[in-house]
Amino acid sequence: MCQLLGMNCNVPTDICFSFEGFATRGGKTDDHKDGWGIAFFEGKGCRIFLDAKPSIASPIADLVRGYPIHSTHVIAHIRKATQGEIALLNCHPFQRELWGRYWVFAHNGDLRDFSPQSQKFYQAVGNTDSENAFCFILERLRQYFPDRKPPLKELYSVIKDTTKTLADKGIFNYLLSDGEHFFAHCSTKLCYIVRQAPFAAAHLIDQDMTVDFRELTTKSDRVAVIATTPLTDNEVWTQISPGELLVFQDGVPLNL
Repeated sequence: MCQLLGMNCNVPTDICFSFEGFATRGGKTDDHKDGWGIAFFEGKGCRIFLDAKPSIASPIADLVRGYPIHSTHVIAHIRKATQGEIALLNCHPFQRELWGRYWVFAHNGDLRDFSPQSQKFYQAVGNTDSENAFCFILERLRQYFPDRKPPLKELYSVIKDTTKTLADKGIFNYLLSDGEHFFAHCSTKLCYIVRQAPFAAAHLIDQDMTVDFRELTTKSDRVAVIATTPLTDNEVWTQISPGELLVFQDGVPLNL
């Protein structure tokens, strides 16, 4: 299966520390060698870096490690292919426009029983179940709300129902964001941690690297990191329950 990494925070923050450990899972500490990608929202804009090479051997990953891009919404993915060849067009995260905003999606799982009919508006470029699922979600949202983004509770309800339809087809862990709200769905394995004052030091599992967040943050900062499995070994991560869809905003999961 693939690996997911997400970040949602109340002030623009770089993801260099988490990405340092995450990227090693793409060919060094794990066998996810079939490409990788990362998306950074900056307001309504979005930077996306993709590479079909393993993240551990990718010059683009080296650039991301050394370039502290500050963002409030980040989605990253390292791929272990189940459907679709190893190629750039099949690398996550995927991006589309809806309601005048970019939407970004990354998936960990395998929808073996998912054979979508051709969508009216959104079409997959590659040949993965993941991109088809993303197009399916956006198509459904566009059908329900053709003109504008609805209030969060209405949006959440449709995404949740659509997610259940897709999760019935197989394993469907995913991260989804439009730069305003950050959705995380657990089908089998996904967890998160919220870092806020009082901050402490954190040590990576995949690298012998420690960062003391007290030296890098203010008392008002709040950062949620979402990952397939914990990235650090000296912090308490919260496991998301299978079938649960969370929405993060300003670094915390909302109660909906």
